[in-house]
Amino acid sequence: MDKNYMKLEFLSKSANESFARVVVAAFASQLDPTLEELSDIKTAVSEAVTNAIIHGYEYGEGVIIIEAFIVDNLINITIRDSGKGIKNIEEAMEPFYTSKPDLERSGMGFTVMETFMDSLVVESSEGKGTVVRMTKEIKNLSDEER
Repeated sequence: MDKNYMKLEFLSKSANESFARVVVAAFASQLDPTLEELSDIKTAVSEAVTNAIIHGYEYGEGVIIIEAFIVDNLINITIRDSGKGIKNIEEAMEPFYTSKPDLERSGMGFTVMETFMDSLVVESSEGKGTVVRMTKEIKNLSDEER
């Protein structure tokens, strides 16, 4: 069993969203993912980090922590904030639900994460923050099969 781990901590500034996406993609690239698999990971991380910035820390900046584990051909990504938390996770995960319609948010962040990753688990406590856990299996096709 081959394992690897990384941890990234940064301020909840919107400028850091692309940085976080690129760092996780670079870490995932050791699994030799297809461009589509890499794009899926980047999109899911982008959505999770954006949620933490816009919703978790809507009243001020805070810290976002990303941890990623690679075990064999599976990447596990955890994105954690200590923001305001989610009152009703089931409601928040409904497609098109948004708590910020004035910002023209689509309400599709969790749906996008679920679509592009193999699993998604969201845990949250009001006033304590949110943890998003995602996994994706990298198929590891040979170059000839891609």
